Amino acid sequence: MEAGTLGAGQERSLGERLANLVNSVNDAPFGVKAAAGVLLLDLVLLLADRFPDSALEWVALVAIVAISIFALTALERRPALLAVVVLLNILAMLLMLHDLQSVSQRGINGLSLGAIYALGAVGLTLVYGILKLVNFAHGEFLTFGAYMAYLVNVTWGVPLIFGILFAIATTALLGVALEKLMWAPMRGRGAGMLQLVLMTIGLSFLLRYGIQFVWGTELRQLDVNVTDTVNFLDLRIGRTQLIVVVVGFVTLVATGLMLRMTLLGKRMRALSDDLELAEASGIDTSRVILWTWIFAAGLAGLAGVFAGAVTQLQPELGFELLLPIFAAVILGGIGNPFGALAAGVLLGIVIEWSTFFVTPGLKLAVGFVILIIVLIIRPEGILGRARTV
Repeated sequence: MEAGTLGAGQERSLGERLANLVNSVNDAPFGVKAAAGVLLLDLVLLLADRFPDSALEWVALVAIVAISIFALTALERRPALLAVVVLLNILAMLLMLHDLQSVSQRGINGLSLGAIYALGAVGLTLVYGILKLVNFAHGEFLTFGAYMAYLVNVTWGVPLIFGILFAIATTALLGVALEKLMWAPMRGRGAGMLQLVLMTIGLSFLLRYGIQFVWGTELRQLDVNVTDTVNFLDLRIGRTQLIVVVVGFVTLVATGLMLRMTLLGKRMRALSDDLELAEASGIDTSRVILWTWIFAAGLAGLAGVFAGAVTQLQPELGFELLLPIFAAVILGGIGNPFGALAAGVLLGIVIEWSTFFVTPGLKLAVGFVILIIVLIIRPEGILGRARTV
């Protein structure tokens, strides 16, 4: 008994020491934390790769560290620009350790991955920002969209463009149907967050195994050209990946403009700020919520088609993408679609850059290391305005 009590006391003492250490770091001036963060980040990069092997590289390293610390300190209250500085710091370190062509090539490869993450993250964060619903079935929306495109493109033999449109429409219809059948009735009954989260988890299993029941577990491939490449400036990108990047970014820009400039976007932002107040001011909240599901599910369907086009289709496709998408949502500020957009793209690029140091099979872990670091330093995300649209 005494030994157990002593062990518990020691454990509490260790926990207290760790808590005091964290508090002391949080209480330190921002410039000190910025300097420590840059030094730690760059040291990790050097340990993972190599140390400078010439006087010029050592001078470049000192300059990169000094400029990064100065920029972070100057931009203390500009979280979006802080994220850009950190990204530029990583880019500068990689350019010092590797050649421009290889760094640029992996960055371009990361754009297609980032576009998929961003499309999925914007839809997920729209639903949370307006309905405060953490939708764990969002990954299965991506899978559903991918298989709807497969149905049109491969089973029916129709060009993929029509498969994409069909996937967007049917996934949006799925979102609206679930809103009418599940979410609206549950909100009317005053269901709490725990009940809703458990429902989304159950729904995710239902959709995943429903897809598996119809199409089986074997890997499938959309009818796309995965061999042709486009070359420019000594860089190479697959034609399918280029289409994903272009269409994905055009869609994201259009979504951002809709949220900022249209009446529907303004109403969505009003519901995000205060749903009850928006309803009291005369906004048809039920209609806005339906449009929210149309956009969120439609974007998920598009992301699923793109993911299936650059990889392969399987019932776990969306589930494997869900955690990186959640990471993008949290990094950008939960409920902030503009933050999710930026974080999704940045996450995709950084994850591809990480293959300089880790095997491709472990690159997703790097994204979660970044997520943990950001949550420790800035729990509200890089844009710092959670629960807003």
